[in-house]
Formats: sequence, C-alpha cells, structure tokens
Amino acid sequence: MTTGLIFTGCIFGGALLGMWPSTLLPEHHLRGNSKDAVKVGGGMIATLTALILGLLVGSAKSSFDLVQNGITQSGAKIILIDRVLTEYGPEAKAVREQLRRSVAAVIEMVWPNPKTGVTGLTKLERASGVEVFQSKLRELAPQSDTQRVLLAQALQLSNDVSQTRWLLIEQEQSALPTVLLVILVFWLTMLHLSIGLFAERNSTVISVLLIGALSVSAAIFLIPEMNHPLEGMIQVSGAPMRKALELIGE
Repeated sequence: MTTGLIFTGCIFGGALLGMWPSTLLPEHHLRGNSKDAVKVGGGMIATLTALILGLLVGSAKSSFDLVQNGITQSGAKIILIDRVLTEYGPEAKAVREQLRRSVAAVIEMVWPNPKTGVTGLTKLERASGVEVFQSKLRELAPQSDTQRVLLAQALQLSNDVSQTRWLLIEQEQSALPTVLLVILVFWLTMLHLSIGLFAERNSTVISVLLIGALSVSAAIFLIPEMNHPLEGMIQVSGAPMRKALELIGE
C-alpha cells in the first residue's frame, strides 16, 4: 500500500510538474510541430508502458492462479486420502484423526480468524502436519494385499500434497525486480508530465489526472500483491481446505 501511494505521488507529481513550465516556455514551444513531437514521444512511452504493465499484471495473475490451483488440488487429494483410509479399515482411525488435526492446524495457521501479524507463507513453512501424518501412516501394518495397495495409494497422495506445499513455498520466493518497477514508474511519470504540459490548469483537469495516477498505481499495486498470494491484502481462498476438513471423517 505504501509503495502504491508513493507511485501515485510520483505520477501525479509529474503531471503537476508538467503544468509549471507551460507558463514559462515561449508560445511556439507549445504549439505546432513542437506539440506534435511531444505527443509522438508521449504516445511511444504510453505504448511501452501499456505493454510492460499488461505483461506484469498477466504474470502476477498466473502466479496467483498457480497457488490457488495448488491449494485446490491439495484439498481434493486430502479428501481422497481420507476415503482410502476409510476403505483400509478401523485400524486407520487414529491416522484419519491425525489427518483431520493436521488440516485444521494448517487452516488456522495460514487463514487465521482473526488475522495475526505473521504472514501465511511463514506459517506454511512452519507447518509440519504433513510430515507427522506421513509418519503415522507408515506405522500402519497392512494385513492383506488390499490394505497394502490402499496404504501405498495413501502414501503416494500424501507425498503429492507434501510436494505441492513445498512448490508453493518455493514459488513464493520469486520477487519482482525493483528496477523494473522503477523504470515503469519513470515512464508513467514522464507520460503524465507530457500530458500536463498542454493541459489547462483547472480543478477538472487536475482531478482527472489524479484519478489517472491512482488507477495506474492500483494496477502496479496488484502486481506484487498477486505475486505473493499467501500474504498481503489479496490472498488465495482457503475454501478448498475448509471443505476438505468438513468432509474428513464422513
């Protein structure tokens, strides 16, 4: 949020700065070929900015969807594990209870109510419920070929859930290069400066320029937010995990 407000100040400040020299420059600098040249330069910057901003927002949305899909798949596999253990027999009752406790702990850690000051990523790294569950699962002693097959299937599904967890953690480590954001804000500031150079100095124009700066800054704000969907204001939904917890034991 702080970064977004700083970017708004830079972009809107560029527009206001562009209005200031318009009162000092000679008249022929603001009309005719000079005005056309500034418009061409501004159009080129606008095209580059739109291209890069669109790519960054699209990439951030892909990262967000990747984490959400991983959580959805993990929820589905947890339900399958519970169903497999149900078929295994009453010997797996304690393991199913451990599975339920592990899922409940993860939900409470990553999506607490009320929220705590610790990020969801840090809590996901600290969560060890999957490892504890797998340890309990390996303690089962199958008595028939059917139980051996079911146990192998449960172990494979739990390994998939564990792998997904670490993939989500590793994916969250990727950070957007700061220099890229700085260059993007510079382009937007220069673009608004060129707009302010030929704009009328009245409340309507200034309001529109402020709204434009806020809108572009909101798009920039979305990029780091969606790149880290386990923390911040925009988080992935925990509904798949809550649904899995609801179905465990039925």
